[in-house]
Amino acid sequence: MSIGGDDGYDDDVVDAYGEPRRPPVRVGRSMVTVVGVVVLLIAAIAFANRGGGEGTSGTGGESAKNGARPTAPTGERPVTTESNGVPSGFPRTEQGAQSAAANYAVALGGTGMFDTEHRHMLVDTLYTPETAARIKGPQDKAYSEEFFKRLGLTADGEAPAGMTFVSRTIPVGTKVTEYGNDSATVEVWYTSLIGMAGEDSTTPVTTTWKTWTFELRWNGSDWKIADDSQKDGPAPVPGDDRAATAEDISKAVEEYGGFTYAR
Repeated sequence: MSIGGDDGYDDDVVDAYGEPRRPPVRVGRSMVTVVGVVVLLIAAIAFANRGGGEGTSGTGGESAKNGARPTAPTGERPVTTESNGVPSGFPRTEQGAQSAAANYAVALGGTGMFDTEHRHMLVDTLYTPETAARIKGPQDKAYSEEFFKRLGLTADGEAPAGMTFVSRTIPVGTKVTEYGNDSATVEVWYTSLIGMAGEDSTTPVTTTWKTWTFELRWNGSDWKIADDSQKDGPAPVPGDDRAATAEDISKAVEEYGGFTYAR
């Protein structure tokens, strides 16, 4: 989910869900984040097609073996405020930074990113002003008609009649790798669903596993993304669950809502 270059993006990124994240052209790290999301989707689709056919912390104590901090009741409640539909007002703590990163990953991994106006709103809401201004142009190029076509979408990023486009990010865990008074680096390990649910779909809904790293900055009232990047895995061994029908997937996506993530 990143592109490449001195501007903040990885050089090996191409698009979002079936090919390399962004264009091989160097763009910038911030760009990597945007492209990263798209690239993940493209990679998932490509794989599916090949196979035939998304202060201080108050967290619990550290594990004796790996120092992992389990998600457990801490007394802190999820934020109750929103900004353009995304949870906001996270506390200036390690725990707050982790919650912000998890919720931002969900917003940036959703179907709203395929609508230009909504995507711009999300970027302006979640990123620092400098980063937002830098990445919107490259993102617009990444979310192209050709990219939409590969996903089975119309030129406007819409699902064809009778089909349901799925793009959903589900955080599995978070980890703070650096923390300061005004900055934090948080890794979000997540799985995602991406693809088109429908009888005639050539890009069935598949799952991917990624780790999304967010470099956050405190702006005086909330955490904002200054940069971000993604990498594959860690991915578990696939189970032997029977794949659901396109109808079941479409129904599940419509009936099951997401969560506000907090630690």
